[in-house]
Amino acid sequence: MNIIICGAGRVGFTIAKILTEQNHSVTVIDQSSEDIQKINDSLDVKAIVGKGTSPSVLDRANTGEADMIIAVTRNDEINMLICQIAYSIFKVPKKIARIRSQEYLDPKFSILFNKENLPIDYVISPELEIAKSIQRKLEAPGALDNIPFAENKVRLLEILIDDKCPIFEIRLNDLTKKFPNLNAYILGAVRDEKFLILKKNDSLKHNDKAYVMVGSNQMQETLRVFGHNEKISSKILIIGGGNIGFNLAKNIEQSFESARLKIIEKDKTRAEFIANELNNTIVINGNGLDEDVLNEANLDEVETVLALTNDDEDNLMVSVLVEKFAKDKRTMALINKPNYSLLQSSLKIDDLIDPRMNTVSSILKHVHKGTIENAYTILNGEYEVIEAEILETSELVNKELKNSNLPDDIRIGSIIRGEDIIIPSSNYVFQKNDIVILLSKKDQLSVVENLFRISSI
Repeated sequence: MNIIICGAGRVGFTIAKILTEQNHSVTVIDQSSEDIQKINDSLDVKAIVGKGTSPSVLDRANTGEADMIIAVTRNDEINMLICQIAYSIFKVPKKIARIRSQEYLDPKFSILFNKENLPIDYVISPELEIAKSIQRKLEAPGALDNIPFAENKVRLLEILIDDKCPIFEIRLNDLTKKFPNLNAYILGAVRDEKFLILKKNDSLKHNDKAYVMVGSNQMQETLRVFGHNEKISSKILIIGGGNIGFNLAKNIEQSFESARLKIIEKDKTRAEFIANELNNTIVINGNGLDEDVLNEANLDEVETVLALTNDDEDNLMVSVLVEKFAKDKRTMALINKPNYSLLQSSLKIDDLIDPRMNTVSSILKHVHKGTIENAYTILNGEYEVIEAEILETSELVNKELKNSNLPDDIRIGSIIRGEDIIIPSSNYVFQKNDIVILLSKKDQLSVVENLFRISSI
């Protein structure tokens, strides 16, 4: 595909890197000559210094031949205008815009985004995506991540294999025998910064990050098998009432009726706004780094603390204070600077939240061709977990899994047929309308797209 990316910041750079590694033709546009130079020095892409809203710059980028334009500049209005120009002048078929302002995302204004008004095919809101991601982590205590597929029927769990895990060093084949009723499948594991597709005679090792496909109704049971018996937190403290903290609180109020939620927000006007918008959340106006404010929030009674301010250093310090004043609390911190991830272990933070990869994953799932409905990236795009539907034109129809000639770097994790969730054996016969969830290495994605293409043309 020919893809144009407007915006060469962290998100734009990461998307460009992943897409070029997937053999897409990529052009990056940004006003910053410094950011464009970094792109030129690091990636095999066409890089242009200029405004993404300039028709002449877009023309120089051959936008008329583009299959997709992705607008991820730091300005919402510029991203929207880029998509408008790309559609009106250059007839770009697919347009994606990152939009942060919650006003634009209000459901009552949803008519704004259509061909007659603003022709944006997919709106990506980092704050909303991060809030959803944190909520999923809260739903699966013990998992590093929890990604839904197939309308929430199936979950992909990322689980750290630690000292408490009773199954490491046990062969996967023996796990199946030991837990015959567990409808789960281990797709692979990250070990020493490399992803390994595990075979039946392989085993999980200490400090592996295992990726496990499981039916949603067996999520808690699966976590227990991996040594995680943590309960879902009902007493939650959020530090920072920005868009992420506010949207997370709204989601929690709607999803967890028993949750006792508190927010600490230092801006008085913002605190008053949050208090008026939420129904069952206690809002405290104060600084989350102040010990007296933390005491006011009854930190001792809290089970999970989420540091979600706009300042990385503040978020790290909050986690340190929680460890000092109230041990054995689950802590999560929002971190934009990637180097800070090196401090996670020493600061005893349970989870670091990277907004960049949340946004990147949200965008990349719209890049694929065919009937691919969802995608999740692993190791900065080295692998992807993909959900797709088998249509009657697919060469998989009526073929056994063992005879499908799938490359070794593609693994079928689960199949949804009607209401049934199936971990397929080698004798499984694919049928039309099967929903397939699979793991693929980046250089096999074209194979996946061909298997799930809409037609044979």
